Amino acid sequence: GSERSTNAANFYSMGLKGRFEETKIDDDHKLGNDLYPILELEGEKFVTREDNALTVINERLRDDYVTDCDRGVRRWNQIIKRQGIDFELKLPHRAFNRQIGSFNQANIGGMRVDPNGQVITEADWTQNHGKWLPTDEDRAYVIGLMQPVTEPGKYANWIAPPARGINNQAIDFEYVRLN
Repeated sequence: GSERSTNAANFYSMGLKGRFEETKIDDDHKLGNDLYPILELEGEKFVTREDNALTVINERLRDDYVTDCDRGVRRWNQIIKRQGIDFELKLPHRAFNRQIGSFNQANIGGMRVDPNGQVITEADWTQNHGKWLPTDEDRAYVIGLMQPVTEPGKYANWIAPPARGINNQAIDFEYVRLN
């Protein structure tokens, strides 16, 4: 959702929405007077401002999600490095290709942001977005790889076979019956 959201604030206040690892957060959990930093675009420069923590609860969740994703990317990079491959994955800037909220193209005057967080022109976006995002050809290739396999004990080529079955069932156990 959007960084600022009265719906998210209301759902949080009603107990229908929570924060990641809520019990580990040292505050009153009501957030009435608390502030939380939020990134915004001012002109062509990113600035951090503090806003009411309750209203920007979605941004808190997004921050936790980005932190968790970053841990995964760092683990993958360690594996890549151990294999002797000179390549590094990195997360794009949080404003890159954002379709909702503060960084939605319509909300930042039609400007675009590249994966490194640089504000770019529409012409630069048009010229480069195919390098940054999946193309129609990329999608078709992935769909071509993802052929269904329904025979017990057999696995699609994009799924690693498990070491053992669920609840120590046999690998070829018929977990789902397809009629």
